[in-house]
Amino acid sequence: MFTLVRSRVRAAVLALSAVTALTSGAIAATGAAAAPAPAKQGPTSVAYVEVNNNSMLNVGKYTLANGGGNVFDIAVIFAANINYDTGAKAATLYFNENVQRVLDNAATQIRPLQQKGIKVVLSVLGNHQGAGFANFPSQQAASTFAKQLSDAVAKYGLDGIDFDDEYADYGNNGTGQPNDSSFVYLVSALRTDMPDKIISLYNIGPAASRLSYGGVDVSSEFDYAWNPYYGTWQVPGIALPKSKLSPAAVEIGGTSQSTAADLARRTVSEGYGAYLTYNLDGNDRSSDVSAFTRELYGSDAVYAP
Repeated sequence: MFTLVRSRVRAAVLALSAVTALTSGAIAATGAAAAPAPAKQGPTSVAYVEVNNNSMLNVGKYTLANGGGNVFDIAVIFAANINYDTGAKAATLYFNENVQRVLDNAATQIRPLQQKGIKVVLSVLGNHQGAGFANFPSQQAASTFAKQLSDAVAKYGLDGIDFDDEYADYGNNGTGQPNDSSFVYLVSALRTDMPDKIISLYNIGPAASRLSYGGVDVSSEFDYAWNPYYGTWQVPGIALPKSKLSPAAVEIGGTSQSTAADLARRTVSEGYGAYLTYNLDGNDRSSDVSAFTRELYGSDAVYAP
């Protein structure tokens, strides 16, 4: 039986963090840039990190024994939220205190990963308030939220945005149900705002099945799409080349090493270009990680605390 998505620590009860300063300048990286790790051959490895509990720096602690390249290519900050401002009747970008702490300390929490050549992306998730990616009532409303996202990427020096359409609870607070135009407008506006950044899709929820409207299909605007069900194989239903898809999804420490290895082996044999992992914590997970790196890259993983 499939385990649906994540055992998340919900952050709705945390104090509201202001995001009104998103239009200010990006936080600058400090210190000399470190040399990126050696390039590796094989699929792009992705690590979601629950920053309510764990450090983003864990992503940079794993390298390949054979060649020294980074195990992980993309680190995902999990997660910011799309909230609903009942006064303004509009969606708003929200950072709980733990996400805000990571962003405010980008020089020590984000920049060290980027200096190693690891991209850092911000995941955005529903928060039970009725606001979601699939129910913007107008193109203007979608574009306004897209601007909040691109401003956050610019301010904190991030490498992109990941969409995760869960926990929106569409209809709460008098919000509308999902419509066909909303996500198309949102993705189109975001791609216009940040043409050279990553936009990825956690392939779940109403938004993921509403990628085309009015003759516009935004599938090609995504850099990646992932299977959202850990321990399983499921090809995302989006018209992207195999190089941008992760049908494999594993929870580190939660998916058996044999299953992780099988999914990695299949990723390579069937020619897919990404491999998704979730819940990388601060423990030495080199055994779990090596189970898939042997299949993806022909090398064990080395952990350096």
